[in-house]
Amino acid sequence: MSVLYRRYVKRLLDIVLSFMGLVVLLPLMAVIAICIRLTSDGPALFLQERIGLHGKPFRMIKFRSMVVGAEHMGAGYGMEKDDPRITRIGKWLRTTSLDELPQLWNILVGAMSIVGPRPGLPYQVASYTQGQARRLSVRPGVTGWAQIHGRNEIPWSKRIQLDLWYVDNLSLAVDLSIVFGTVLVILSRSGFRQDQLASEVEDFSPKRVIEEDDGRRLWPEHRQ
Repeated sequence: MSVLYRRYVKRLLDIVLSFMGLVVLLPLMAVIAICIRLTSDGPALFLQERIGLHGKPFRMIKFRSMVVGAEHMGAGYGMEKDDPRITRIGKWLRTTSLDELPQLWNILVGAMSIVGPRPGLPYQVASYTQGQARRLSVRPGVTGWAQIHGRNEIPWSKRIQLDLWYVDNLSLAVDLSIVFGTVLVILSRSGFRQDQLASEVEDFSPKRVIEEDDGRRLWPEHRQ
């Protein structure tokens, strides 16, 4: 069942559920887009190159929650407390994860899955070790194992460790637990930091993560 789910059922569910989601949520998405345009300068959508399945680049779509060109200002890809780059509606969109809704299109066309490791930026993926690159063996997701075990409160090295566990244990039961866990995380508004510095975002390098001969990733404090 696990092999069948990985190869066929998971993708079929992605197609059906993303199509239904786009149809049902289109009015809400239209309202969000209008609010973004009315409250800040720039487009409603934010497109960014990410790395997907087997290292293939794709354009990930989100509702824009920051000012245009935010990645070239202030903390860059990191975030500061009360970050001035976040728009008025952007803070709400990010804490509720509604900024991720346009990724239903990414799912429908096959670039993403509902559940999977969050897609990395090209320069991040370029720094992966061979073991870390195993997270590219499955489609990236809107939510994942790392998102219900700390969301962005944990550094990237820990997220990758959790993502590798997911790659090795992918199943329908695990995906369902992640979906339900995501709902609880969103409702409780837990695991979301507004002050994650670039040094924490960038800590996935081999200097911070230990590679064992079997490819597992362990925190330094977990060494035997």
